[in-house]
Amino acid sequence: MGKFTFVFLFVAFLGFSQNDTADNQSKAFNALVVNAQTGFPMESVHVVNLNQVVGTITDDKGRFSITAAVNDTLYFSFLGFKSQKIRVTNDMFKFEDTKISLTELAYALEEVIVRPYQLTGYLEIDVKNLPVNSAYQYSISGLGVSYEAGNKSPSAVTKVLGAILNPADLLRNLFGKKPNQMRKLRQVKEDDEIRNLLASKFDRETLTELLQLEKVDIEDILNNCSYSKSFITTANDLQILDAISACYEDFKVLNRGKNQK
Repeated sequence: MGKFTFVFLFVAFLGFSQNDTADNQSKAFNALVVNAQTGFPMESVHVVNLNQVVGTITDDKGRFSITAAVNDTLYFSFLGFKSQKIRVTNDMFKFEDTKISLTELAYALEEVIVRPYQLTGYLEIDVKNLPVNSAYQYSISGLGVSYEAGNKSPSAVTKVLGAILNPADLLRNLFGKKPNQMRKLRQVKEDDEIRNLLASKFDRETLTELLQLEKVDIEDILNNCSYSKSFITTANDLQILDAISACYEDFKVLNRGKNQK
């Protein structure tokens, strides 16, 4: 009797383990994207799986299908609407009527509380109440240019000197922060839907989500790879991605050469 009970429990445990593994396997995830204000389906919404680095767009009925697993994060983007991230759950796979709602920016901005600056009309008082820009610039004699370092601190000065005297080390620090994310560069470049999305965007939001880098890190990378300020501010996200990729490939070559010495 004891042996029978043991075998039964083992088989039950094995069944649960297999179900748990199956839940975490990648499969087709289907859902519908609608306008949060009107409830109408939204066509041509870009959907990106940030974990598996694949993308798709919604059809004329607002529906989409994308490869995903439980706990993957999907990123939704559409011009004029607030971008949104959704974590995939087991229930979303079980029920086929999952709806994702996107909010128009006009409505999203209404939710932001703006704190006005109370001015008295007396210059001495109002000047003290106004916000102070904490982005200090440092200039070095002979170079004829200044560098913005973020805040007035010894580390800010060190950052400026590091960028000028040893850009390779600065890039090593930047790329070394997220080595796994930087490996996604090739995956991102290979997906046509993601490339099409990036070609239409200029806000760096999708890039920061995909690469898990801050906007300031992206600017630092391109600055230290000799890209002009004009390019950094005017290029679309796909051009920025290609520039980061080229910079990363050059960095790997330089880093490999340094390690061999």
